[in-house]
Amino acid sequence: MITVHHLADSRSQRVLWLLEELALPYGVKRYERDPKTYLAPEALKKVHPLGKSPVITDDARTVAETGLIVDYLVREHGQGQLAPPPDSEAHLRYAYWLHYAEGSLMPPMLLQIVFDGVEQRAPRLARPVARAISGQVKKQFIRPQQRLHFDYLENQLADADWFVGDEFSAADVMLSFPIEAAATRGMLDPDYPRLTEFVRRIQSRPAYRRALERGGEYAYA
Repeated sequence: MITVHHLADSRSQRVLWLLEELALPYGVKRYERDPKTYLAPEALKKVHPLGKSPVITDDARTVAETGLIVDYLVREHGQGQLAPPPDSEAHLRYAYWLHYAEGSLMPPMLLQIVFDGVEQRAPRLARPVARAISGQVKKQFIRPQQRLHFDYLENQLADADWFVGDEFSAADVMLSFPIEAAATRGMLDPDYPRLTEFVRRIQSRPAYRRALERGGEYAYA
């Protein structure tokens, strides 16, 4: 039995969605974030030493890291669904997006979240200095990196609705979280109509809606 150790408002929502797309039976063990730190609870460390989500258990096997979980579920349980044939050129592109989503796209977005937090949580007297430093980091590095990636992704959708061509795949599931987070934070301005439409398209899928019902409130939907 597959169990998703699901943290509210986290990357694990993608795993629920993938399982719904694959029509696999699964259970959900939900964890709530600490209201002060917004971090995962200590209870998750009983599942995996890092105490991060997502992590799944599949009978006696524990699998962590979203990209590996997505790859594992498609390979072990997908029966050929949501991925190109392993020996095809399209599969190389598919595998690239599985790694790119967290390896390249998420870091500049995470940096913005961190520096936003620095501005908001700095002591009152230090807040002007914190905002000045944070503003320069955003201007000189974070925002240019975000635009670099969003321009790249927007261009990738010029000739197809999905990132591996005309067919929806698990790569689109993997890319959903950072793109949804960007949309929610107002990063997808009118210069990115294809990415905006991508968000609308994924959120209208029946399996996506079912995953929301299983996972509970999700800030990026």
